[in-house]
Amino acid sequence: MSTHLVQYVVVRKDLAKILKWPTGALIAQGCHACTAVIHTFYQDPNTQQYLQDLDRMHKVVLEAPDEDSLRKLSERLTLDSIDHKLWMEQPENIPTCVAAKPYKKEDVQQYFKEFKLFR
Repeated sequence: MSTHLVQYVVVRKDLAKILKWPTGALIAQGCHACTAVIHTFYQDPNTQQYLQDLDRMHKVVLEAPDEDSLRKLSERLTLDSIDHKLWMEQPENIPTCVAAKPYKKEDVQQYFKEFKLFR
């Protein structure tokens, strides 16, 4: 069941605090990244399992303090072959969010434990 899988989403907090992006714009960034990663890895067995029970999808939404920490996260995930999407807002080409494809929590939690829950 999909309850054993989790999708991690990390959004830049400085976009709201410093650049004063509205809440809706930040939520849209997470939605874009989640949609893109699900589409990109649609045939993956974890993604298929995750989508089998839509009412029980599990996401953990975290905050990255700034662009540098988000880019470093994406680089580390790439180096360790963890499938994800670094969402770049266009036309500004600003990295705003990272969404991982669904994984077993114990397989990827280590990559995200430095980040706090998004508030």
